[in-house]
Amino acid sequence: MYKQIDSNKRKTFGLMFLFVLIISGLVWVWTQYYGNSQYIVMAVFISTIISLFSFYSGDKLALWQSGAKQIKKADNPYVWRMVENLSITAGLPMPKVYIIDDSAMNAFATGRDPKNASIALTTGLINHLENQELEGVIAHELSHVKNYDIRLMMVVIICIGIITLLADWLLRSFIWRGRGDNNKGGGVLILIGIVLGILSPIFARLIQMAVSRKREYLADASGVLLTRYPEGLARALEKISYQNKPLRRANKATAHLYISSPFKGKKASRFFSTHPPIQDRIKALRTMA
Repeated sequence: MYKQIDSNKRKTFGLMFLFVLIISGLVWVWTQYYGNSQYIVMAVFISTIISLFSFYSGDKLALWQSGAKQIKKADNPYVWRMVENLSITAGLPMPKVYIIDDSAMNAFATGRDPKNASIALTTGLINHLENQELEGVIAHELSHVKNYDIRLMMVVIICIGIITLLADWLLRSFIWRGRGDNNKGGGVLILIGIVLGILSPIFARLIQMAVSRKREYLADASGVLLTRYPEGLARALEKISYQNKPLRRANKATAHLYISSPFKGKKASRFFSTHPPIQDRIKALRTMA
């Protein structure tokens, strides 16, 4: 588990570096095509700034997008004490606690490290889960904090958004702006640009799926180490799987943060899902009992 934590730290910076390379590559094609090389330097600078922004402020963006509201102990002593007790058990600083006013059952953790972590729970989750079930979910989210999954998954949010926007801009640029007399590379650069424009968002999506799936299994196992009661989380996941309500403010860029896919009721291929099948996770949990 400690090796996984160290691996997550390395992958975070590796992902940020890869993000800079992808952005630079997309802009390089554009500058070569239109004959203005000064933009490549600007692209490296801007992508570096965006990577740093995602590292230090990506959690605020995710919480804002979900509609989460921060609470204090007096606002909901039941949830607050549960998070506090499990944080002490895990040896973690008390994270900020947020509640999302939504009847769908879901939760996520975010932040760049345990000292700057936040946990968000929906009202549906709080109202429909029993005490031990809610403990299991909170322990799962705290495990994301302890394992540094939150840092890795947070950076992915910004990476996917920017790569998708830039790739779309590149494709539109080639499609709607004809090739002028001074353009370099002709059809070859157009072909490279189109291929990069199409593959970059797919590549970003594959990163998102790969990060999320493995992290969910690890967080399930780590959460059980905190509660010593795998059946609590297993029953919580069962209840979550039975619901057919999507989150009102579900977003593809932040979907991988949640304990379960926020797009309930929509048929999707297992291959393209950001989450492993809940039934597989429940089965794995019950083998620990």
